[in-house]
Amino acid sequence: MALKTTPFDAAEYFDDPESQAELLADAFETGDATYIAHALGVIARARGMTAVAKDAGVTREALYKALSEKGDPRLSTLLGVTKALGLQLYAKPSDPNSLGT
Repeated sequence: MALKTTPFDAAEYFDDPESQAELLADAFETGDATYIAHALGVIARARGMTAVAKDAGVTREALYKALSEKGDPRLSTLLGVTKALGLQLYAKPSDPNSLGT
């Protein structure tokens, strides 16, 4: 008997702004560009890719491509998507003791 599987989409489980922000914060903490793009893609799918693409000023197809596993979004796309998602990016020192040295 064949094993029946169903596709998993994390976007179905990140359905509120708090969990979405936590996912993105975790991605940024790793510094892994692929993970960051993936996290943005999950959040965009959870909110509706068409609406996010429109608000970000890119086509839906371009957004899917930029946030795909092999995508490499431009900074302008990244900033547009985070703005469309109502998220703010900020920087903090990874080592507060290293400032000013």
